[in-house]
Amino acid sequence: MARVSLMRAWLTTALLVCSAAAAAQTAAAPLQPLARSALLAVEAGPVAGGLALRVQHSAEHTPLAVSDVAVSIDGKTAPASARADGSWFVPRPAGANDAAKTIEVTVGHDGIHEVLSGRLAPAAAARAAGGSSTLASSTHSQLAWWVLNIAVVLVAAIAISRRMS
Repeated sequence: MARVSLMRAWLTTALLVCSAAAAAQTAAAPLQPLARSALLAVEAGPVAGGLALRVQHSAEHTPLAVSDVAVSIDGKTAPASARADGSWFVPRPAGANDAAKTIEVTVGHDGIHEVLSGRLAPAAAARAAGGSSTLASSTHSQLAWWVLNIAVVLVAAIAISRRMS
């Protein structure tokens, strides 16, 4: 009986670790380089409901203490709000395709304001627009892979525990 309890404890721990790893993979949004200057680099990528921006030192690729961010997409100002992870969020309407649009980002840091501009890669803009994306399908297939592996381990554990008793 102690072996079964120990086996359950190990399986529960493994399940929690696997689900945490799967959640971390689905939560991360791939950001692509948008623009860079001598002091900083801006990366952008689609997230649910808009775009995520990350501002870093261009040399060290470390986070930068940013006081404010202003964004304009093809000359139209879009609000940017800070997120808990240090990135910035720009809401976009559903179906917005930003691939051919110029994105201008004004970053305030260390008492100066830098203006950087660039364009998102077409694949990133297609994911931001919604619909079936490569990222979404790979996330779902990865999640299905985790579920299948966990099911196989559980079936094997049950079979082994029944043989031992």
